[in-house]
Order: sequence, then C-alpha cells, then structure tokens
Amino acid sequence: MTTTVTSRARLARFRAPGGFLLGAVLLLGVAPLVLPDFRLSLLAKYLCYAIVAVGVSLAWGRGGLLVLGQGVFFGLGGYAMAMHLKLADATAAGETLPDFMQLYGTSDALPWWWEPFRSPLFALVMTVVLPMAVAAALGFFVFRRRVKGAYFAILSQALAAALAIWLVGQQATTGGTNGLTDIQGFFGYDLNDPVNQRMVYLVIAAALLLVMVLARQLFVSRFGELLVAVRDSEERVRFLGYNPANVKLVAYVVAAGMAGLAGALFVPAVGIISPALIGIVPSIGFVIGAAVGGRASLVGAVLGAVAVAWAQSTLSDAFPAAWTYLQGLLFVVAVGFLPGGLASLATLLRNRRTRPDSSGGAV
Repeated sequence: MTTTVTSRARLARFRAPGGFLLGAVLLLGVAPLVLPDFRLSLLAKYLCYAIVAVGVSLAWGRGGLLVLGQGVFFGLGGYAMAMHLKLADATAAGETLPDFMQLYGTSDALPWWWEPFRSPLFALVMTVVLPMAVAAALGFFVFRRRVKGAYFAILSQALAAALAIWLVGQQATTGGTNGLTDIQGFFGYDLNDPVNQRMVYLVIAAALLLVMVLARQLFVSRFGELLVAVRDSEERVRFLGYNPANVKLVAYVVAAGMAGLAGALFVPAVGIISPALIGIVPSIGFVIGAAVGGRASLVGAVLGAVAVAWAQSTLSDAFPAAWTYLQGLLFVVAVGFLPGGLASLATLLRNRRTRPDSSGGAV
C-alpha cells in the first residue's frame, strides 16, 4: 500500500511538467507542421480565447469571482494594440491619420489620446497595464464594499455593455460599430504574408504557455492557498488577519492583465477589433469556455475555451439562429451537472470504478 501511494506521489510530481512539455511540443512543433495556414490562423484566434480562460480559471475557479466582464479588458488590450498598428499602417502609407479617420473624422488633427500610441513600447505596455489599472480601480471600490456573487457578476457585465456602447458612439475616433479594421502590419511585418502569420501564431502559442506557467505558480503558491481560503470562508480569513478584499483584488487584476494580453494578440491574428468582440455576449463566452473545460483546472479551461470557440465557428454556420441557445445550454449543463467541467470526467470515472459496492468489493 505504501509503495502504491509513493508511486502515485512521484507520478503526480512529474504530471504537470510532463503535461506542459507535451503541450509545448504540440503547439510549437506539431501544429505549425501539420495544419494549413487557414486552420493555423483559426487556432491562433482560439488560443487568444484560451489566454483569457487562464485568467478566468484563476479568478473564478480559484477565487470564486464570477468574472462576466472580461470582454472589457480583452477590448482595452485589443484597442491599445490596434491603435498603434493603425498609426503604423498610416505612416507606412504616407498618411497622417488612419484611414477611418479620413473617412469619418471631423478634423485633420489626430486626437491627443491617440498620439502616445505611436510609440510601440508605450502601446505594448498599455495592452497589459491599462486593463490592469481599470480592474484595480473597479475592484478597489467593489471589493472594499464587499460586493460579491450575483451583484459582482451583474456589475462586471454592465461595465462590458457600457464600454461597447461608448465605442459604438465614437465613430470618428474608434471606428464606431466597425471598430479598427484592415490592419496590414505587425511591427514592420506584413500580415498578408503566410510566413508572418505563422510567426504571429508562434508568438500567441508561446504567450499562452508563459501565462499558464505564471498561473500555475500562483495556484501552488501561498497566495493561491489564500485565494482558495477566501473563496471558501472569507470571514475566517479576515479573522486570521488577512484582508480578503486585497486577495480578491490581486486575482482580479492579474486576470484582467491576461485578458488584455489576449486582446492585444488577437488583433494581429485576426486583423480587427470591434465592439462586437468585447460586449456582454463575448464576455459570457469566455466564462463558458472555462466552465465547460473545468474552471478549476488550467488545462481544462484552455481546452474548454478552444473547444467552445471551435464549436462556435462550426455550429454557428450550420445553426446561425440556434447557436446562442446551444451556448447557453452548454453553460447550464456545465455549471449544474458537471461543476468540474470536462477535466473532472476522468476523476469521476476513476472514483466510480474504485467505489466499494454493497458486498464490500470494488465496482
């Protein structure tokens, strides 16, 4: 018995590094070799959603924060990146304003808040810092007032709706409903070149792996244990001398930074960012992906996000009017009947096989 337990402990110790190495080989080595350019571009898009799912797994799966407004931070990162790339495209074409401003703009001057995004360093920093700053400001007031549960979820959704509505109303400076489209370059590289598209995919895949490593370290750290304690018994954590608001705030801000990074990488992968990609429905979609795969498992959340995104791309074409209902059904089934997501199926089946039956044996 002791030998069996020791063997299982050794296997568990190498399970995470082995899984990470396998994922790295599949994403960085196998996928670019076997997938055609179109499929690889789709996978790059799905992996951006997976980066958001990692943050959802941290905030919701580990901390119990139902973050239904991640589209806000995804959009902030995406628009920060797209603003720089549109300015770079305009400069390369010998223009002073992006094309949509020439079409819809009311003046010949670039808005003052666009000007700093000419700098690639500033744009890169803001893709992560801006979402984290907004999350920190919102989370500070929300968590200090002990807003949680359904009220927190509704508030985060309201923020996503407000940002989408504001972007739609700013047609002359944000592109309005169309958003920022027809992005041609990525830091000097032509995005129409298949070689550069593969480079963008590799950057996204590497970013996903790094984000997973960061999240894994947070999971197993003292902070991760404290986050679980806050989720399970907030009053006990407060009694022990910790401030639960600060713990939840850190998780919320880190998840926002991951969503912002995903939005920034989404822009060169797809060539567009618009209000339709950051409103209430996309925000719910991010959570559904993590819930279906398993919000408490990093690998499960990633696989769930990719699977739901793939299903949306395929089933929405076959059932355009019914896809939204199918997406909602997935969320209800995952939360109501399989809280651990698809990642928990193996454990449930293993426990069922080893459960003693009424005669004293194992099933």
